[in-house]
Amino acid sequence: MTNDIGRFSSPDTETPAGTPAEEQKPAQLVYGSAEEFLHEQLLPTYVRDVDGRAAKWCIEWYYHPEAVTRVEALWRAWEHLRLDGATGISVWFKDHADHHMSVMLDPRGPFYKCDMQKHRDPEHLEPKKAPEGWFPDVRAQET
Repeated sequence: MTNDIGRFSSPDTETPAGTPAEEQKPAQLVYGSAEEFLHEQLLPTYVRDVDGRAAKWCIEWYYHPEAVTRVEALWRAWEHLRLDGATGISVWFKDHADHHMSVMLDPRGPFYKCDMQKHRDPEHLEPKKAPEGWFPDVRAQET
């Protein structure tokens, strides 16, 4: 059973002190995917005027790897922080939603070439490889 706080939920009861960690079950996810989270939680609660000048969004956001990664990060953080009935919601907005949404909605962000009606593929950075030896593979040094 859960207590609903808006769309955030927290457990009715806490795991009793002294219960071994291996006996504690992880909390059930509210959303089954980052896309479900985006449509059911994030966009309905994080409402902004997306006019193309001060804020941009792409109708086909899933074609932008940066956006997909950020939405996934927002979803996973939300699922974790929703269980903190004291400050979880505030921490999620302050440290996660406000940060990632500001980056995604920025006119120079991942949707810089798109608008609400049309997706346009972004130009990807094409870096040169550094000279040999500048960045040794540290995995070989860990053994």
